[in-house]
Amino acid sequence: MNFIATQQMTAPAQRARGRLDLAFKHDGGVTRLERFYQEGCLKARLPRGQGMEAVALNISGGIAGGDILDTALEVAPGAAVTFTTQAAERVYRALEAPARVRTRLVVRANARLDYLPQETILFDGFALNRTLDVELAEGAAFLGVESLVFGRLAMGESLHQGFLRDSISLRREGTLIWHDVSRMDGDISALLNRPGVAAGARAVASIFATGPGVAARLDGVRAALEGGHAGASFSGEVLLARLLAPDAAQLRRLVGRALAVLRTGPLPRVWQG
Repeated sequence: MNFIATQQMTAPAQRARGRLDLAFKHDGGVTRLERFYQEGCLKARLPRGQGMEAVALNISGGIAGGDILDTALEVAPGAAVTFTTQAAERVYRALEAPARVRTRLVVRANARLDYLPQETILFDGFALNRTLDVELAEGAAFLGVESLVFGRLAMGESLHQGFLRDSISLRREGTLIWHDVSRMDGDISALLNRPGVAAGARAVASIFATGPGVAARLDGVRAALEGGHAGASFSGEVLLARLLAPDAAQLRRLVGRALAVLRTGPLPRVWQG
């Protein structure tokens, strides 16, 4: 993707920086906050309710080219945490370098982390380099979802140009158990129309889970996805589901049905607004 030249700019464009570093421990039979650090545009809230839930906020109003956002979470042995975002993230047109979004998750022995960010909405001309690295100890359980929406579909937008590199890695005791990289560059709409890419869908998601008892839920996930353009499989120790939909609303309904099988309790409250 060719980024727009900026020689005529008299001042460098503003760039957002954000860092979030949270740690949780198991204490007295419940999960409690152990470390809380926030910097720049990334903030977090811990709403009261059943179980520990962390909600991330990007107060910059979205992501633009050159922004750098870093998130780190650590869940101590025996603790259980659900992590989500306050709203769908928006990735705007990039004038120069791609935005960089990096997330590192560490789940210790017999702990559980449900990583459930809301959708990422990509605007025409976007450029995003995103990485998700998950480190799991023996006995740790992890559930994750990543959803992408290509354009504000309700407004009839289409993406003519964009750049995406999206990398997800899961490791158990240092051994890689799943690695997935998606790369798109150029005419995004044309790429999405290819049968082997998205067959015309404009909203896509991946759901991935590993840990004790996950394999037994495969049939339930497949049943939940019936009627949608989706599929699920189990390989090694990872359950993986891929979902396609024409828009964000239909994608969220499919994702919600699958997550209901893979987790106990309702979806985070911010998902239900």
